[in-house]
Amino acid sequence: MAQRFGGKFSPNAPPSGNDGTGKSLGQSPGETTAPTAHPFDAAQPARAGTRSTLLFFAALLFLPPAFTGTPRALILGLSATALMLLAAWLTREGLRAHAAYDQRRVARRPAIPRKIFGSVLTGLSLGVAGLMSHDGVLYPALFALAGAALHLASFGPDPLRDKGAEGIDHFQTDRVARAVDEAEKHLSAMTDAVLRASDRQVEARVKRFCAAARGLFRTVEKDPGDLTAARKYLSIYLIGARDATVKFADLYAQNRDPQARAAYLALLDDLETTFADRSKSLLADNRTDLDVEIEVLRDRLKLET
Repeated sequence: MAQRFGGKFSPNAPPSGNDGTGKSLGQSPGETTAPTAHPFDAAQPARAGTRSTLLFFAALLFLPPAFTGTPRALILGLSATALMLLAAWLTREGLRAHAAYDQRRVARRPAIPRKIFGSVLTGLSLGVAGLMSHDGVLYPALFALAGAALHLASFGPDPLRDKGAEGIDHFQTDRVARAVDEAEKHLSAMTDAVLRASDRQVEARVKRFCAAARGLFRTVEKDPGDLTAARKYLSIYLIGARDATVKFADLYAQNRDPQARAAYLALLDDLETTFADRSKSLLADNRTDLDVEIEVLRDRLKLET
């Protein structure tokens, strides 16, 4: 969705300056300034990039010779196009899954190696396309091998092993992974719903809250034992925040009520503070548990010596 550009010198932008109390001049109550960088902003799912998009356009190159050739060329061309489109879709989904894998401290390998399957389908697509202009199978086979190799070299293989799971209870890790996946769905629903409000500052504020929430996710992933203490934050609070976002977006899109906007921003402030405090408390509890373990080990060493 296209967004209107806005900035310090854009029309309708609040005037810069300071009134001596730390607030910017022209800033209405409840209005927030541009959010500062958050250490967990990088945890947002990355876009697949333009390389996977090019595969979709590459699939269209097989259509002209298919519709201008013989019936055999038509069948082969349509088959090659379908295989390339499927390969492009699998590659894009594989890149997204790989990005999510890289951004988590504890992650399971993807159940389906999408990028590897995409490279195989790319090779098959080029091999089928080669049959349109060659009667033998040697050159189409070489096309298939070259296409699969180049695809794998360009996009890389999928993660083939779990990350950060050594010495960790797999049952607890699976519970955390499922809880985080559900929480990410709530954040995605919030991000999508707030777009209907058409307010760039509110959208930025929601992104900052999502970054704070993902900070709690990373804390729980590092210590799956914290899931019980953080479960209501990953479910009840986020469900409430999602529902409030949907209602605010629908209401604000109709009447641009400034009071509703201020109330919603205040809610995000409270939620962000709550999530940040819970993350700090879990980290403090983990440090306390570590200190206890160290003291116990020291006492045992003193007794043995």
